[in-house]
Amino acid sequence: MREISKRFDATQALDHVSLKLYPGQVHALLGENGAGKSTLIKIMTGIHPPDQGAILLDGRPVQIDNPAQAQTYGIAAIYQEPIIFPDLNVAENIFIGQQGRGALVNWRRMYREADAILASLGVQFDVRSQARGLTLAQQQTVEIAKALSMKTRVLIMDEPTASLSLHEVNQLFKLTRTLRDQGVAILFISHRLEEIFEIADHITILRDGKLISSAPASEVTTESAIRDMVGREMESFFAKDAAHHSDDLLLSVRGLTKHGVFSGISFDIHRGEVLGFAGLVGSGRTDVALALFGITPADEGEIIYNGQRVTIHSPDQATGLGIAYVPEDRREYGLVLPMSIATNISLPMLRRYVNRLGIVDRRREDVTAEEYRERFTIRAPSIRLAASKLSGGNQQKVVLSKWLNTEPRLLILDEPTRGIDVGAKAEVHHIINQLAGQGLGILLISSDLPEALAMSDRLLVMREGRQMGIFSRAEANQEVVMTAAMGVG
Repeated sequence: MREISKRFDATQALDHVSLKLYPGQVHALLGENGAGKSTLIKIMTGIHPPDQGAILLDGRPVQIDNPAQAQTYGIAAIYQEPIIFPDLNVAENIFIGQQGRGALVNWRRMYREADAILASLGVQFDVRSQARGLTLAQQQTVEIAKALSMKTRVLIMDEPTASLSLHEVNQLFKLTRTLRDQGVAILFISHRLEEIFEIADHITILRDGKLISSAPASEVTTESAIRDMVGREMESFFAKDAAHHSDDLLLSVRGLTKHGVFSGISFDIHRGEVLGFAGLVGSGRTDVALALFGITPADEGEIIYNGQRVTIHSPDQATGLGIAYVPEDRREYGLVLPMSIATNISLPMLRRYVNRLGIVDRRREDVTAEEYRERFTIRAPSIRLAASKLSGGNQQKVVLSKWLNTEPRLLILDEPTRGIDVGAKAEVHHIINQLAGQGLGILLISSDLPEALAMSDRLLVMREGRQMGIFSRAEANQEVVMTAAMGVG
């Protein structure tokens, strides 16, 4: 990619960016949301044409007009969410679209070749089985096998680990190294710096559509990478203010149980306290949050909130009590993406913005949205911009604004920094500190253990639906928490 530029209306997405990929090399691409990574990928795969610049393959200029043409050049991409046809079998998913129009399928040959591709990756599962039963990691493997079936020479891996467990990440990295050793050029994109330094041979960093740095991974440090990404020094990823919590009890939960999901969960949250929930994927942390917010009410147990015993049957009831829930999947459950920033923020409290005729007062809605845009530095040209047009970090700020507009006393944050860049993470952490300082009780669920340790006043650890212990800030460290989360000792 040589001197690539691309503009969308008033936004300069890429400004003379160059990128070199070599066979047998894992090249990491870093940058905050909105840095230009996605635009560069879309130009490589033929989704967008560049305004300026050239694409060279084996030193010769090529023009990539569409994704099908990119595939003929051996360029393929896999994404955070695998594109799998669940009712087809594994082999059919690997060779989808390659059978030829009107041709009869040679099933024996297809199964044999599918087995051979998976064997070359060092994995083995039944290629005749339906794809519906595959884990996320296995689906990613099928996507990689599909790319190899098309003689891929350049493989783009865009946030492939975002939804994977630690074990599955290790499996994916093993496959990635196998591909590298087979001479595939790999472009690897992730917000997780520890993964980048584990897998990458070379690191390129973009900021605001410009190339900031490109160097061998051995010459890049965590500190220099963050500085290049955000344009300023950051002392640390996480900055927890001194404890704000008082002795004023806000929430007391005793013996909370959802049959077959979790049982015997007991904890307290004081005003101004951040109580972290840690545990491996599937430990039941989110299920407890869903019960507290009334989405899937608990079967047994006692909830005492603001001094009163309550039974929460619905989100509307929870909101009325002053409980708000920011879900882990902001695009699926946190936002109505086609709607504007202002509309999303007003949605949970719509009755506040409707006049006697049932018509929404847009001016009043805009005033609220502007207040939150300024308060949380939501980067958007207009509060009437569709939420789908925002970067991940700014979408998360809109979700936070939406629920803070309900004026909660208890805020449940489920993976609040998932899939956002390091600069946006720091901003979200600052917001959490501010809210705790204002006396909100916060329940923080995070799979990012350094984040959970740094941001929590106390940490509750779960395993397979059971509570393994609550640790103070002084007691909690990575070894203690992982030992509890894995049920060791």
